[in-house]
Amino acid sequence: MTDLSYPTAVVSSPSSSIIVDVQQSGAVEIWLNRPERLNALGVEMVETLQKAVDGALAAGATALVIRAKGRGFCAGADLKERRTMTESDRHAHNRAINAAVNAVAAAPVPTIAVINGIAMGGGLELALGCDIRIAAESAQIGLTEARIGAIPGAGGTQRLPRLIGISRALDMMYTGEPVSARTAFEIGLVNSCVADVDLDSAARRYIDIIGSRSPSAARTLKRVVCAGMEVSLANGLEHEREALTTILGSADYAEGLAAFAERRPPRFSR
Repeated sequence: MTDLSYPTAVVSSPSSSIIVDVQQSGAVEIWLNRPERLNALGVEMVETLQKAVDGALAAGATALVIRAKGRGFCAGADLKERRTMTESDRHAHNRAINAAVNAVAAAPVPTIAVINGIAMGGGLELALGCDIRIAAESAQIGLTEARIGAIPGAGGTQRLPRLIGISRALDMMYTGEPVSARTAFEIGLVNSCVADVDLDSAARRYIDIIGSRSPSAARTLKRVVCAGMEVSLANGLEHEREALTTILGSADYAEGLAAFAERRPPRFSR
């Protein structure tokens, strides 16, 4: 459902390569919408995706959900477009994909990728930029650049090893062979693997759970966790202690305590 009070600059038309759907909870669903090209990341689509992410965050989205229309999540960079580009245009296209993925990864709010069908190359890199990945059982997931003599160029060489380990990541990238959603779940590449018919309901349940929690606490949690991964354990624990000082005096924590005592759902600020 689109919240009409949301800034109209964030809301797109059904014919756009990117569709933005604002939920009542404040979460923003960003749909890839080039089903005839398996949502391949063409130049216009990537530009629109970047604007959608930036606009949603500027407007105060409490979560970002990356989804896709049609039978595939994303086939990666649009190689049909790429083949006709000059070398400088190819570099520019890659930088634009990288920037869009980095914008998702840098979002201060929870981010979720809902993977249907295939997620290959830049499509998987986009999903890797998210905090959480929910996949349909039939999904095929891989970094397939080796098949065309390339390497992942939108964060895959760095994010995949950090997620599943160097050996597994190199195996996937050396061969360019995708893995099933079930295998992806077993190696920690996706957080859950559900029957195809249950993908939408599973995503909705997760979005609803996130929506029932404190947005400010979620932002703080993500900031502390991400910052802590870049420093020593001792320094990370100090980040946690500093953040907790603010949390314990927050309005949302007071509301949470009151709701617990009164045995009712909390009403957190948005």
